[in-house]
Amino acid sequence: MLIPTRRRTWSPQGQTPIVRYSYKHDRISALAVLTVAPRRARMGVYVQFRQNNFTAILVAKFLRQLLRQLRGPVILLWDGAKIHKGPHIAAVEAASPRLHLERFPAYAPELNPTEQLWNDFKRHTGNSILHDKQDIRLHLHGSTRRVRRAPDKLRAFVRASDLPSAPWR
Repeated sequence: MLIPTRRRTWSPQGQTPIVRYSYKHDRISALAVLTVAPRRARMGVYVQFRQNNFTAILVAKFLRQLLRQLRGPVILLWDGAKIHKGPHIAAVEAASPRLHLERFPAYAPELNPTEQLWNDFKRHTGNSILHDKQDIRLHLHGSTRRVRRAPDKLRAFVRASDLPSAPWR
């Protein structure tokens, strides 16, 4: 969102730091998948950003693109969001026998490693003044490149979640 995330900062003693911004409620919608290749212990991240909200049709398209990129069986753990359900998602699942969809409990962000990814992105935009959607998009793409180059960070996102332990952790 364009509303700045406040973080701890420095200022001269006795002077309260003031961050001026124009109150805009614009935002970018984001979709992300953290991938784990158990045999090689390789980690990856796939993201997509949109000016408007995602729909189940767009999520289905994203899943098809993801399946073209990944080899072997794909087990997808995701929350119960409305855009993760419906006939378009069911059609992708039916057409791709190597895709297995598993749902997190109703509200369990602590299980979802992608929540750690979003927290990291927010930390890196803290105290930034983003003027428009293009600024948000540039920050998001920069954060994506940064975490893609840091497999240990991606692994830390998975470790920080409350998912059961696995050999690649």
